[in-house]
Amino acid sequence: MKTRQQRKGLGLGAAALALSFAMTGCSNMTPREKNTAVGAGVGGVAGSVLSNGSTTGTLGGAAIGGVIGNQIGKH
Repeated sequence: MKTRQQRKGLGLGAAALALSFAMTGCSNMTPREKNTAVGAGVGGVAGSVLSNGSTTGTLGGAAIGGVIGNQIGKH
């Protein structure tokens, strides 16, 4: 059984890897779409950290981060 620290590190690594893969396809995105994607990525990592790797916390953080990133991209 993995310790909580090992699971947390694994979750953060997986989130960073997923974000890096997702960002490679962003060359034709508008600035607002990029802000949404970055906000979702950062929110997902923050949600994971704050909830000790909880899936619900990670998804909730990604959703909230995406909304914030989208609203920041508004003119």
